[in-house]
Amino acid sequence: MAFLMGPRQVGKTTLASSVVESSSSNFYFNWDRTDHRLLFIEGPEAIARQAGLMELRKDKPILIFDEIHKFNRWKLFLKGFFDSYEKLTKVIVTGSARLNIYKKIGDSLMGRYFYYRIHPLSVAEIISPQLIDGEIRLPKEIKTADWEALLEHGGFPEPFLQRSKEFSRRLQSTRKDQLLREDIREGTRIQELAQLEVLTELLRYQAAQAMDYQSLAKKVGVAVDTIRRWLEVLKSFYFCFSLQPWSKNISRSLIKEPKLYLWDWALIEDIGQRHENFIASHLLKAVHFWTDRGLGEYGLHYLRTKEKLEVDFLVTREGKPWFLVEVKSKAKALSPALYHFQEATQAAHAFQVAFDLPYVDRNCFEEKGPILVPAKTFLSQLV
Repeated sequence: MAFLMGPRQVGKTTLASSVVESSSSNFYFNWDRTDHRLLFIEGPEAIARQAGLMELRKDKPILIFDEIHKFNRWKLFLKGFFDSYEKLTKVIVTGSARLNIYKKIGDSLMGRYFYYRIHPLSVAEIISPQLIDGEIRLPKEIKTADWEALLEHGGFPEPFLQRSKEFSRRLQSTRKDQLLREDIREGTRIQELAQLEVLTELLRYQAAQAMDYQSLAKKVGVAVDTIRRWLEVLKSFYFCFSLQPWSKNISRSLIKEPKLYLWDWALIEDIGQRHENFIASHLLKAVHFWTDRGLGEYGLHYLRTKEKLEVDFLVTREGKPWFLVEVKSKAKALSPALYHFQEATQAAHAFQVAFDLPYVDRNCFEEKGPILVPAKTFLSQLV
């Protein structure tokens, strides 16, 4: 089985539906449809019968189970279905938070699935959606209109394609209501939704900063432990994500304070914070994709010492530093921190990525020492 995990409206269902439409032998089942829900409740045999799995076929049909995580017995259903019909079909399961949580508690399905994390659109994907064999692409310039739309409206497909401020605001409002009043209310025991909504608004201004739990707790009017618990819920529902500091071989490094970013960078008003979140989202998409595809084990961190010497991002490969990234809205002299941390980590590359520099048709990963690179060039070489 393949699990497609990611936030609402990121394109999971569209991706799965395109698989169904590729052949009349494939089938799509959605928990939100009453007739499909009755089949799920009846059990694996009912789904198999509806899909005609006992009929002789040239190729295995592909079955898509959408929103099945809303079924309170979905884990038992999947295990039973897989064990009974593994040789007769292939299965794609789509979902958001609970599939992510399930990764931590799902030993009953261990060995029965691969998971793939679906992210918003990125620079490289917009330029060329075709896959490559390795990790790093050759650079290619993105159209100016696409670049500006991606920065302003975010990478969720609908607002990116519509390119309307009014549409983007309406969709952001709808997504927030669905998150709070459907996903979280139905999927957790949190009752204080009004205070949780205040927290989501505060996080729009907290993005790209180290977490200050005490300050957030005071502003929201709850205990620090409650803030920590709510943030984990928001992360599990793909509202935000956090990065941990890298401390190996770093003298006097911070070891506990995470930095927080939003999945939808269009929610962030401050341009500097939005730029950093934009890069963070692209890097997270890259490390997730490389890992999920089986190219290796990749990680994303930041670097900071107690003396406040900092570099925004460190990408690791097989547990070892690979490249450093410092983000600047405007081109400036290279940060001394890049030199310091490249020497300390022995990372192969150190980039200072600037948003105001024009595209340069040059592979920046050919450079070893700290170097100033255009954001358009750097991001075009990722995923």
